[in-house]
Amino acid sequence: MTSHWGGRWSEDGWTARIWAPDASEVGLVLRGQSHAMTREQDGFWSASAPAQPGDGYLFRVDGQDLPDPASRLQSGDVHAPSLVTGPADHAWQVPWQGRDWAEAVIYELHLGTFTPQGTLAAATEKLAGLADLGITAIEIMPVGQWSGDRGWGYDGVLPYALHPAYGSPDDLRRLVDHAHSLGLMVILDLVMNHFGPDGAYLHHAAPRFFDEGRHTPWGAAIDFSQPAVREYWIQCAEYWIGEFRLDGLRLDAVHQITGPGADEFMRQFAQRLHAVDPARAIHLIVEDERNEPDLRENGFDATWNDDFHHAVHCRLTGESDSYYASFSHDPVGDLCLALGRGHIEEGQPRPGRDTPRGRPCGHLPPTTFVNSTQTHDQVGNRARGERLLSLADPEGVRVAYALLLVAPYIPMIFMGEERGATTPFLFFADYTGDLAEAVRKGRAAEFAGIASLGSQVPDPLSPETFQRSKLDWDDDKARNWLDLTRRALSFRADHVVPLLKSGRSAPADVTRHGTASLSATWHFHAGTLDLWLSLGEVEPDLKPPQDTAFTLGRIGLDPFALSVTTRPR
Repeated sequence: MTSHWGGRWSEDGWTARIWAPDASEVGLVLRGQSHAMTREQDGFWSASAPAQPGDGYLFRVDGQDLPDPASRLQSGDVHAPSLVTGPADHAWQVPWQGRDWAEAVIYELHLGTFTPQGTLAAATEKLAGLADLGITAIEIMPVGQWSGDRGWGYDGVLPYALHPAYGSPDDLRRLVDHAHSLGLMVILDLVMNHFGPDGAYLHHAAPRFFDEGRHTPWGAAIDFSQPAVREYWIQCAEYWIGEFRLDGLRLDAVHQITGPGADEFMRQFAQRLHAVDPARAIHLIVEDERNEPDLRENGFDATWNDDFHHAVHCRLTGESDSYYASFSHDPVGDLCLALGRGHIEEGQPRPGRDTPRGRPCGHLPPTTFVNSTQTHDQVGNRARGERLLSLADPEGVRVAYALLLVAPYIPMIFMGEERGATTPFLFFADYTGDLAEAVRKGRAAEFAGIASLGSQVPDPLSPETFQRSKLDWDDDKARNWLDLTRRALSFRADHVVPLLKSGRSAPADVTRHGTASLSATWHFHAGTLDLWLSLGEVEPDLKPPQDTAFTLGRIGLDPFALSVTTRPR
């Protein structure tokens, strides 16, 4: 029998478990009263005790009191006692079996900056507007509780517990229910590759949770060779999918989930998640810098495709720093590869990269790739959080955005992109003391060598940095962008999605014309999708074929232009 993490109700009452394989003594402190815990064979300790929902509890591991690493709800911050939670009794209003992945148009949002209030309740009120535009899924940045109120969510230390600044678990259930009533899928970003720097008590309770011999950019690597570690994350994901009826997960930086047991974990993870509710479609997305093509064989639907983003970004901005180096030599040629094959880097030698990465992936269906022209990473990891509209010709940005929405890959919009937002999305956190100062100095040092940034990097600990990152909801200023989004996504739903559902019948044909133009044809069993694109120089006039069935028409003004048509088979 698999041991569960945290508290769980059964016919015998409430039982709490924690994995502490090297501890000599572990106790449960419930409502201030200590209860002895029993060591089990697999390194877990357990205790059953009379409890009521709302009771506070801690684990006492070799004399140190700590919250439940699998806490579902905290009484306060990440250092406070955890709370006993009762069985969910939410009255779901919407029968829901999910949506076909080919229909996905993803909208990535950060709950704290998506609305002025920064809450789940406020976000729920905005969903109808997204659905009206043709968006079919929201992807919520991580909500596992972290230290302080403000943050992106990637420094969580209690991944089972909803961050309290956003609202209650029932607020999340209401958001999901309302989203489903509008036809929107809800996907949650889950971080399983590291814990944040404040409040990660697993280091004390279970040092074996980590492999001190391997390190990630965020500290000691997690040891996935341990069955209890694999169960911690699988049970966490099962909780979010099962308790909140989520439609899927986006898994952060799985290239850092490595070492013994990692491959087995990923396969088991997908199998278990798809089994949570077999009647519903559950979609799993990975972020994986390795450009590996075998994720579909292991039960995953798609991967974030930063290659597409980098080619577009380099073409429009001319930037070549850091990870843009290998995409800055010929971004239009790279874009031809991305449109024809999905990934650009498939193991071939490339200028600007010492070691090739990736393997051929052109055999995969287009829906395997989640493309974007902006993400929280690519905007927020800039020193000043500039969006693409602040860095490049606005007409070029419009054309690239339209390309994203109509190409036969899964498009992902970063919140505000649909309305032409120019508000920055900055890095922000809410630490205090020495940790706050270390984060502040580290952020400044990260960009000190880039002369164009000057000497001032926004203080990530300042509340004003967080406030500057909130979206502007002035619809009058956004009208043209909203109209473009609605028009392009209507064309996608009516004419591109049916082609995707019919399946690909042959590889894509992508032809470059001059220095900055290309044409592409994708072949499907139900017909073809044809596209003509110019990104920055006046090129030969590319005429659509005469037997076009449906056309989006021309978008853009020279030297930027896009035309898209479909033809029946």
